[in-house]
Amino acid sequence: MDTRLRWKTRIFLILVIVTQPAGNLALTLGMKHRILVSPVDYLLAMFSPYVAVGIVFLLVWMLSRMALLSWADMSYVLPLTAVGYIANPLLGRFVLREQVSAARWSGTLLIAAGTLLVGMTPVRTPPGR
Repeated sequence: MDTRLRWKTRIFLILVIVTQPAGNLALTLGMKHRILVSPVDYLLAMFSPYVAVGIVFLLVWMLSRMALLSWADMSYVLPLTAVGYIANPLLGRFVLREQVSAARWSGTLLIAAGTLLVGMTPVRTPPGR
């Protein structure tokens, strides 16, 4: 893999890893304490600042992940982008003050171990992709 592609992959990995938990956090902050009864309530919620920022972050996450998967191996990308899933319970616990059960922490540790294992393997994207 050439140096330019390697840097592009790293930048997009970071973008995917950061925007997914940031988008989820913003959506949670914007949707907590809202009462949603009718479709109009959902439309109004979409235009609240936190929800709008969350939607933008999650759009960036989706487009970045699509771009990343267009040139890098799925078997490499998906486990490494799972780091974003590790950040979610951490944000829930320390930012939102949620109670996170031992079972959820165990699952998070398993994801972290799998991510570490995959991260130590070389990227094998064939040339010309």
